[in-house]
Amino acid sequence: MNEAETRAELIDPKLKTCGWGVIEGSKILRERDVCKITDGRIQVGGGRKKPLIADYILVYKGIKLAVVEAKSDELEVGEGVVQAKQYASKLNLETTYSTNGKEIYQICMKTGVESLVTDFLSPQELWDKTYADQNDWRDRFANIPFEDKSGTWQLRYYQEIAIKNTLEAVAQNRDRILLTLATGTGKTAIAFQIAWKLFQTRWNLNRDGQRRPRILFLADRNFLADQAFNAFSAFPEDAMVRIKPKDIRKRGKVPTNGSIFFTIFQSFMSESIDNGKSIIYNEYENNSQLSTVDYQLSKVAETEGEYEASNYNFGEYPKDYFDFIVIDECHRGGANDEGNWRGILEYFSPAVQLGLTATPKRKDNVDTYKYFGEPVYIYSLKEGINDGFLTPFKVKRIRTTLDDYIYTSDDNIIEGEIEEGKIYEEPDFNKIIEIKEREAKRVQIYMDESNQNEKTIIFCATQIHAAAVRDLVNQYKKNKETNYCVRVTANDGEIGEQFLREFQDNEKTIPTVLTTSQKLSTGVDARNIRNIVLMRPVNSMIEFKQIIGRGTRLFDGKEFFTIYDFVDAYHHFQDDGWDGEALPCEVCGKIVCECIGTPSPEPKPCKVCGQRPCICEKEPPQPCEKCGERPCVCIKKVKIKLRDGKEREIQHMIATSFWSADGRPISAEEFLESLYGELPNFFKDEEELRRIWSVPATRKSFLEKLEEAGYGKDELDNLQKLINAEKSDLFDVLEYVSFAIKPITREERVVNASSQIFEGLNYKQKDFLDFVLNKYIDTGVSELDQDKLPSLLELKYQSITDAAEALGGVETIKNTFIEFQKYLYQIRAA
Repeated sequence: MNEAETRAELIDPKLKTCGWGVIEGSKILRERDVCKITDGRIQVGGGRKKPLIADYILVYKGIKLAVVEAKSDELEVGEGVVQAKQYASKLNLETTYSTNGKEIYQICMKTGVESLVTDFLSPQELWDKTYADQNDWRDRFANIPFEDKSGTWQLRYYQEIAIKNTLEAVAQNRDRILLTLATGTGKTAIAFQIAWKLFQTRWNLNRDGQRRPRILFLADRNFLADQAFNAFSAFPEDAMVRIKPKDIRKRGKVPTNGSIFFTIFQSFMSESIDNGKSIIYNEYENNSQLSTVDYQLSKVAETEGEYEASNYNFGEYPKDYFDFIVIDECHRGGANDEGNWRGILEYFSPAVQLGLTATPKRKDNVDTYKYFGEPVYIYSLKEGINDGFLTPFKVKRIRTTLDDYIYTSDDNIIEGEIEEGKIYEEPDFNKIIEIKEREAKRVQIYMDESNQNEKTIIFCATQIHAAAVRDLVNQYKKNKETNYCVRVTANDGEIGEQFLREFQDNEKTIPTVLTTSQKLSTGVDARNIRNIVLMRPVNSMIEFKQIIGRGTRLFDGKEFFTIYDFVDAYHHFQDDGWDGEALPCEVCGKIVCECIGTPSPEPKPCKVCGQRPCICEKEPPQPCEKCGERPCVCIKKVKIKLRDGKEREIQHMIATSFWSADGRPISAEEFLESLYGELPNFFKDEEELRRIWSVPATRKSFLEKLEEAGYGKDELDNLQKLINAEKSDLFDVLEYVSFAIKPITREERVVNASSQIFEGLNYKQKDFLDFVLNKYIDTGVSELDQDKLPSLLELKYQSITDAAEALGGVETIKNTFIEFQKYLYQIRAA
């Protein structure tokens, strides 16, 4: 029997005999859609690699417990073992099976024990094997189905695992929980499903099921809180509360009439309305003047005009008011031992707190892991790309002759004081020195290299720099829309938020380009971003991963995105910390080291008011003694104007590199293979490819075979774009992919071959071939198809008859058209 017959006649009855699909609460998943584990890595042209699909998944009490890999009864049972293990490993399952209907091979992924067995474990036996202890809340959570938006949305496998592991931690009474999942993998959706099950089961800190839980979603930026609020829309409208200062001012008290609350740290850190004061945080421009703590704060806080009036304090809520708190992007201050916002989490310490982060443990976020403990689940960027849930990328490293600058006397100092002899390097630009011609050149390079219709985010050094880059982009743009490029930073307020919403709308094409400094480095759910442009240094690996994450989200027709790197940020790909799980400590063996150094002392309360965080009234910073302004406006950047003509001497070089998901530099062939699959082996060497390509008939047949193998016109066009060879012949693209021969342009090919092409021809024949070759240069190899000859003749001579009279007959024209092409593709002279 084949596999389908084996399943129907032998395996299905056996599963039924063991109670699967018969015992209440048990279920067998068989359909392709519900058993599909991964989507398959995205390939250029819209295709995907083969997804991972299990034959059977066994479910009991709403939880997946085992996989069954089926094989034909004509094959040995061992033929399915590798797949059974692979699927169980992906789904994080303890038990898996391989069977050919006659024999059953059982594997325990936890203990490593594997052997032939006579039967599948029954639902209850498999449950008891998986869960040694009985837990009432585990059962209650499992009995609540996922909210699927009326069948329009299905959880991905890793999201299910993250939700299951989090709820298991809640059921085991853990009070601090951490999830680490790559940017773009749906952490907010995971938080929603967790909240949904807590809400529906009436779980709360009393664990008595008597009332709905009070859940707080805590972010550090308003647009993140708004995105979460919208993502939780399946909850009853009267259950959701968006905490806003203006509403507090109207009511005179904090809202308590809801179940799911959304706010930002900054709102909670504002003083109570009774105090009549407000603490306002700004996105600082000159980070070099801030303390380490304030600098970290400045990178995440945002200014909101509506918060400038008297606001409220988180202390107006009782400490045990919230049962469950979700801390979005928890590595950014909330769990920091020194962070100003840590006090909020400590104040609400009775609540179960779930931290969401995209960053595996590193030196610069170790406090997060000390506070929450080891993650209950990790899903990396590499896994997301390889599973087909995230978009792969390529890097264009761009260098110019003005990346560094030393002052020379022929340049004009417009403002400030120059330090002669000093080499001004990338971190100095747009902070302590400004050269507009340098920025203009970079913008021009990007605009020339990119598809100007593709959505793009440009990361700039400061908000002022972001405004300057915005204006330069709009000066160079081909589009007539005035809002083609806009700035979105903290200072842009509501109009910036409106621009961001329109940019996120996939139905809208304007604005097309956003410039920003810090604000958009994380949390922006814009799925159709095709380009990330780095025009400022990115020193933190955490921030670098977040910025790259802006481009990884999936969108129809988006096979890859491009990083334009002007600042050598690409070196982060080569860092050991680029992706994956951190290695455990060599001494204590813990992911979160417990043996290095002396534990940090508990932060002390204020000596004056006795509170933490301090609630004392503080004197505002004094204005500058020199200019009398706050903040000071007398510290000027050095502004340089290059001597006339010098900007035209700026040269640039672009190196396109390809990277695997784990940060390993790979060849173009490897990269393209990872996107497309292997190029079909239709030629054994370069000589054979050249021979095939030089004759229109064999070239046409070859292209038809390529199309049948999945390399159609669209795919080949995308190949050209990937290797920046749009002006080259497709022959050059295939040469490059297969033999690493650098492409030349079609125009260069014509110039190189013209003497041989025109040798022995009369002037009318030369004139006709010159016409054909110009069409070839403009359009490509399709102009050399034999089927294209009649239309070329009519275009040039108005009729075939007139063409034959001028060129010596139809047969002569045909032979001339075919013959010259062998010279066009001959081996280049060394």
